[in-house]
Amino acid sequence: MLERARELRRTQTDAETVMWRLIRNRQLGAKFRRQHPLETYVLDFYCPELRLAIEVDGDQHAEACHRARDDARSLALAKHSISVARFSNREVLQETGTVVEALWLACQQRLDAGPDRR
Repeated sequence: MLERARELRRTQTDAETVMWRLIRNRQLGAKFRRQHPLETYVLDFYCPELRLAIEVDGDQHAEACHRARDDARSLALAKHSISVARFSNREVLQETGTVVEALWLACQQRLDAGPDRR
């Protein structure tokens, strides 16, 4: 799983590159990791402090089979108290301001919830 995460870091999409520029160096008030392995998953971006994952999805995730897998993944992560913020490549590349605002709010909500309720 670790080698898969390393490979994904080397071959990230344009949308993932933009997202990383938006969230790296604590720009949202919390530290995120890229392509973080967790059990059988590799999370696109993950903040352990907030227990917040960010997923950046391509067009194939709009298909029913992918949506079902994404829902199952989000449910599995929720069992670990991990919240998932999911964005499409198009949103990240074309609606960047809206994405940043949504992420800022998600981070603030997780911070306000406190460590016991995240």
